[in-house]
Amino acid sequence: MDDVRAIVEALVFASDAPLSVERLKDILGDMDRKAILEILQDLMLEYRQRSGGLCLMEVAGGYQFRTKTDYAPWIKKLRGIRPVPISPAAMETLSVVAYRQPVTRQEIEKIRGVDVSGSLKGLLEKKLVRIVGRKNVPGKPIMYGTTKRFLEVFDLKDLSELPTMREITEMEE
Repeated sequence: MDDVRAIVEALVFASDAPLSVERLKDILGDMDRKAILEILQDLMLEYRQRSGGLCLMEVAGGYQFRTKTDYAPWIKKLRGIRPVPISPAAMETLSVVAYRQPVTRQEIEKIRGVDVSGSLKGLLEKKLVRIVGRKNVPGKPIMYGTTKRFLEVFDLKDLSELPTMREITEMEE
């Protein structure tokens, strides 16, 4: 079992995107989903207990090694990275997409009360939003939804982890 555990750890480490349990099962062959999940949970606990610079997180429908947020300033310094700013207007647009998806530009504009073409363009370029299809109404407007990248950036396992309106209200108070 330790050998399989080491293999799972290596696979998650080597993957450049969150690795799903289904993909791990495909790679490992005859191993069942429950056993893979147990290994992943054990690894998550081990990395949490060792208090190092890395953690194993469940994000965007899979598992991924990440550096702990406490060490972000040093990593940014190493890489010379500046965070990509998201304007308040783009963040509002992204919020509408996240909570109302699939949603058209016209529906977003009705909620926000302003033109969102520029915000949507920027969010598409940042790969936080994607085109998910066309609405079956006259004119067939484009519908937008969030991406896996959105889940990764905001450290969400899936959309069910978005705060509810009640939780948002409580945070504001």
